[in-house]
Amino acid sequence: MNILITGGTGLVGEALTEKLRNNGHQVRILSRKQSENKDEFYWNLSEGFIDDAAFTDLECIIHLAGATISQRWTPAYKEEMFSSRVDTAKLLKKYCLKNEIKLKSFISASGINYYGTFISSQILEENSGIVKNDYLAQLCKDWENAAEDFSDISERVVCLRTAMILAKTGGAFPLLAKTVDLNIGSAVGTGEQWMNWIHLEDMVNMYIFAVENKNLNGKYNAVADDIPTNKNFMQTLAKMKDKYFLPINAPAFVMKALLGEMSSIILEGTRADNKKIKSAGFDFTYSNFKEALKNLT
Repeated sequence: MNILITGGTGLVGEALTEKLRNNGHQVRILSRKQSENKDEFYWNLSEGFIDDAAFTDLECIIHLAGATISQRWTPAYKEEMFSSRVDTAKLLKKYCLKNEIKLKSFISASGINYYGTFISSQILEENSGIVKNDYLAQLCKDWENAAEDFSDISERVVCLRTAMILAKTGGAFPLLAKTVDLNIGSAVGTGEQWMNWIHLEDMVNMYIFAVENKNLNGKYNAVADDIPTNKNFMQTLAKMKDKYFLPINAPAFVMKALLGEMSSIILEGTRADNKKIKSAGFDFTYSNFKEALKNLT
């Protein structure tokens, strides 16, 4: 299948591109830098430009582009987070129409924070809707709406509501592991916030599953089975690395002072359910977080 990926050089995109090619797919990447690589095509959001050659015989788009949420959310950076997800999707749609493209599938990243960011024992399913209408919830809603806009030119639209991705290099895990290695690992805030996660290998496999399973359509939680609290996660990581775990939690007010509004993704968290993607036939390699940590440490 001819597949175009945005965010193809990121943590997920790079691994996904390699595995898709190994599976026999033809993969093209949109790049913000000019390249002589025949599989890389230039795009520039501020100029509203994408190389038309990227759309030749195109069958599937995987939209992974999006500025990290793990940075202080100034008003200007909030605009960047929105634009890098939503405006890029709109630009893709514009060029699909321009090139008269009919897709087999449009597959977009989304966030597990779609439901809102708060501490609760409620287990959230895809049809739970927005429970707390905060900034990330609205961002994810707009992101998914931009994906849904492809429904008139694509046979399927799939949104994967992604949890924290655990990987040996890149993402949040190396930073968490470093605090433990320095013997300063501890719970944060109350420590009772849930930490939704998914192993990088499962995340990549889920995108491939979305590409190759013609019956997959709609929204799915991309999260593993076993969801620990922040305290449990950090205690377990410290124990597995034979490091000291600080018995005193890092105060919430310090996180808020350092990180501002962005601290909510560290200090709060609910549990998301993955039954929908599993019932569609997807099998997790790492469903237990201790097994995932063992693989990464």
